[in-house]
Amino acid sequence: MSSTIDFEPGVTELSTSETLPGQLSEVVRQSLPKHVAIIMDGNGRWAQNKGMPRVIGHKAGVKAVRRIVSVASQLGIESLTLFAFSSENWRRPDKEVTLLMELFFNVLQREIKRLDKNQVKLNIIGDISRFSSRLQSQIIKAQEQTQHNTGLVLNVAANYGGRWDIAQAVQKLAEKVESGEINSSQLTEAAINQHLCMQNQSEVDLMIRTGGDYRISNFILWQAAYAELVFTETLWPDFDEKAFHHSLAIFASRQRRFGLTGSQIEEIQAL
Repeated sequence: MSSTIDFEPGVTELSTSETLPGQLSEVVRQSLPKHVAIIMDGNGRWAQNKGMPRVIGHKAGVKAVRRIVSVASQLGIESLTLFAFSSENWRRPDKEVTLLMELFFNVLQREIKRLDKNQVKLNIIGDISRFSSRLQSQIIKAQEQTQHNTGLVLNVAANYGGRWDIAQAVQKLAEKVESGEINSSQLTEAAINQHLCMQNQSEVDLMIRTGGDYRISNFILWQAAYAELVFTETLWPDFDEKAFHHSLAIFASRQRRFGLTGSQIEEIQAL
């Protein structure tokens, strides 16, 4: 990655024929989301379709991560959250889990200098206590090395689940109630939000899922409450700059109402 890059239909559809591949129209550029989350699905199937072991698909998926982080950074997107390993993924075959853990460790080692050079701030979200001490140390080292960077915030969800995130936030607040630090009337949405992962970042505007499935799989349930959802048949290793731009164009075509009516939004936009 370098600092210079080396539809499910919406309410109204934008024509992508007006721009060349790899380019975004000015309309889309003016409507970019601040926070994008991606469920990176399809690595295993990508490999199987090519007659290769599933681990090869996961390695190809790392290349896709590098591409999309680079594009998001170039576009000035504030936060990019990637679902790397869910709390349910421990149910996969032991051999695959072991290989994924080793791949995670190696990627952290290999990519951290590149991220740091390009001012990307790495943030691992999830319960890392289940990981080996070796991997935990590498995670802490990588986060510390990039903590003062001022560019894209890259959240990598590892051993993460949306329900876990909400539960751990409520547990922290319950402890404060028990100690008398706060009272029960202070258990508000705002208080819960301040104890979640990514509490200092904007809520998710756009959630993309690759691989053809139409579900969010217990991913950032709270933070994506008003996110626009885009599902694509593209398998994650094939998700490139053009596919990402296509998802951004879909987002730009949507009318985000946040509980208001369409006419109310139009009145506000006309002011």
